Amino acid sequence: MAGKLPQENIDEQQLTVGPVKHRAVGIPGILHSMEVSLNQMGPLRTAQTLLRINQKDGFDCPGCAWPEGETRHAAEFCENGAKAVAEEATKRRVPPSFFAEHSVSELREWDDFRLGQQGRLTEPMFLAEGSEHYVPVSWEQALGMLAEELTALA
Repeated sequence: MAGKLPQENIDEQQLTVGPVKHRAVGIPGILHSMEVSLNQMGPLRTAQTLLRINQKDGFDCPGCAWPEGETRHAAEFCENGAKAVAEEATKRRVPPSFFAEHSVSELREWDDFRLGQQGRLTEPMFLAEGSEHYVPVSWEQALGMLAEELTALA
């Protein structure tokens, strides 16, 4: 993907609160949500995905699941909803080398935003007891481990 991945956590000490605005979004909010969506999903996937948020034939926004009525508009979501969907539907993929390069201890220090921006897993991962690094396993192995754990519950 074209967008840069975050290299450090968000410094919450740098956040500021400004005066209350009379509008919830406006042009700046629309432009920012489109920038994030295009960066994460590309143009076609952005159009296909955003037009389905909170629609009867689509899916509920992961942040609010806003509309309940019969009448829906094309844009039934807010800036945060668009950004949440973009992170979920991202084309970014975590490369196989990611967990070899980053230990569990290191990843525990990352904030949720930085972790989420790395992308989606493409294969099952396993963390052995006492290990500091996840390793890829086959789907057969992953399902076998899951079956063993579920069987042990019975």
